[in-house]
Amino acid sequence: MRVFLTGATGFIGTALVPELINAGHQVLGLSRSDAGARALLAAGAEVHRGDIEDLESLRSGAAEADGVIHTAFNHDFSKFVENCEADRKAIEAMGDVLVGSDRPLIITSGTGMGNAAPGQPATEDHFDPNNPNPRRASELAGASVAERGVNLSVVRLPQVHDQFKQGLITYLVAVAREKGVSAYVGEGLNRWPAVPLLDAARLYRLALEKASAGARYHAVAEEGVTARAMAESIGRGLKIPVVSKSAEEAGAHFGWLGMFVGYDMPASSALTQERLGWHPTGPGLISDMDAMQY
Repeated sequence: MRVFLTGATGFIGTALVPELINAGHQVLGLSRSDAGARALLAAGAEVHRGDIEDLESLRSGAAEADGVIHTAFNHDFSKFVENCEADRKAIEAMGDVLVGSDRPLIITSGTGMGNAAPGQPATEDHFDPNNPNPRRASELAGASVAERGVNLSVVRLPQVHDQFKQGLITYLVAVAREKGVSAYVGEGLNRWPAVPLLDAARLYRLALEKASAGARYHAVAEEGVTARAMAESIGRGLKIPVVSKSAEEAGAHFGWLGMFVGYDMPASSALTQERLGWHPTGPGLISDMDAMQY
């Protein structure tokens, strides 16, 4: 299958390109820079120049492919709402050229979209269109293009990790380095789900190959790692004290991260594992964090 991949030079994309090629697929990777184009060529992929705000480049890339995997997202969280709106437009643009075909479009969302009740793990079959998280825009756009006849499915991500990056935790490390303490909120019992990078890449490939229209998949290896465990790992790595902050102190201490750090958002992948035969095998989040070169 010839696969148009957005985010091809990003954290997940750089693992997904070889995953797809080694499985016999051709990759047409989106790149906005010469350096990115060179990296894609070196990895054995073709290059499609453009970016996620150039909707015409997205349409033309999707038109050239047998399937599309959309992993690109602007992770400037100071502009989170705007970036979610840009993602909506990107999904709708690629959907435009896939209407009426059976070519799969795999989009990306967050596991938090599957939270139905406080304290309960998010599940694949739940989605609340009124969820206060702005990332709902991605899944609403997906539902819109699916209604127009696009073979669309969703991969929801938790904290994706290796020994170099760990999603939002990468920003927690930066805050801890700046403040001289590694902090959590309250008792630190709130949980974040996680998945090793290579396992996440394999899930995207399986979702593409076994695409089931309208399906949602959770790339979750660990249902929930506590905030305190993460803070303690950062403290060990940076050799700094580990402290608790009150909910009122969180905003001042963590900055924009303050809106996330106290959330309890466990997530399950039981249905994903059953439906796709995907079983994560990589190291745990704390193991990767402890192995980082701080």
